[in-house]
Formats: sequence, C-alpha cells, structure tokens
Amino acid sequence: MFSFLKKKRAAADPGRARELYAAVRSALGDDDDVHVRIVASTAALLVCIAYADCDYSPEEEAVVRSTLARVQGLDAAGIAAIAEVLRAHTVAIASAEATTYARELVELTELDFRAQLLDVLVDLAGADGVLTVSETNALRTTTRALGLPQEIYTASQARHRDKLAVLKR
Repeated sequence: MFSFLKKKRAAADPGRARELYAAVRSALGDDDDVHVRIVASTAALLVCIAYADCDYSPEEEAVVRSTLARVQGLDAAGIAAIAEVLRAHTVAIASAEATTYARELVELTELDFRAQLLDVLVDLAGADGVLTVSETNALRTTTRALGLPQEIYTASQARHRDKLAVLKR
C-alpha cells in the first residue's frame, strides 16, 4: 500500500528541466554531475519563485542573472545561455514544482548554502516591489522542502515586510 515511500527519488530532472541541465553542463564545461545538479537545481528554483506569481519580470530576471554570476566557472556567455533556457522554458520548469529541485539541493548541499539561497529567493520574489500571496506560499513551501526551519524564513521575509501584498491596502 505504501510502496511509493520505498522508491528511490530520481535527480530533479523530470524531463521538464532536461534542457536546463544540458545548458548548465555546457556552460560550466564540467563533467562533475554533482556540481551541474546543484547549479541546475538552483537555477530552476530561481525561476520557480520568479514565476510563482505567473510573471517573470525583468527585475526578477536581473536577480537570476546576478545570482548565476556568483557561480564559479560561469562566464557571461554561460549565464546568457542558462538565462535563455530559463526564459524559453519558464512554465515547463516551474510546473515541475520547486519542491522537486529543493529536494535535490537537500541531498547535495549543506544547510548554510540552503539558508543563503532562501535569502536570494526572498530577494528575488521582492525584486518587482511586491511579495504576492502566491510568492509567499511558494517561498514557504520551498523553505520546508529545503529542510529549513520557519525561523529562517521569517527572518529572511522580514527584510521585505514593506513589500508583502497581504499588508497593503
């Protein structure tokens, strides 16, 4: 009855993000599968949060690009190639759900990395000047999927309290 609990989870490449993983591998020029999976899952999470309100704004794309620029081994051409895949396949990547990519990062990264990524995700959601209810819900779900405690999310979101749509009248 609960046999699905015993199934081994596959890498966060449910078919929808295959082109993203290929673009990351090419951009990094790296055969290290773990590094590629971390960067691709991070990029996918970024676009999932950016599109949580069904609008991937230019301000949000700028945050995505600046975040990718922090990845060792990625040059401007690599960032552009990954950003192009993200833009072209936003809906497909986002429809695979952020929790899929978050689980990948739980498996491959330390808590500190995931906490710093959450700060970036909250900054990304607020980049267009408002944190919508759908973005807040996506961020809360992603926080849990990243294995982070509520206090970390609350502290991160507090930096953007003035942008919370639920508090605006």
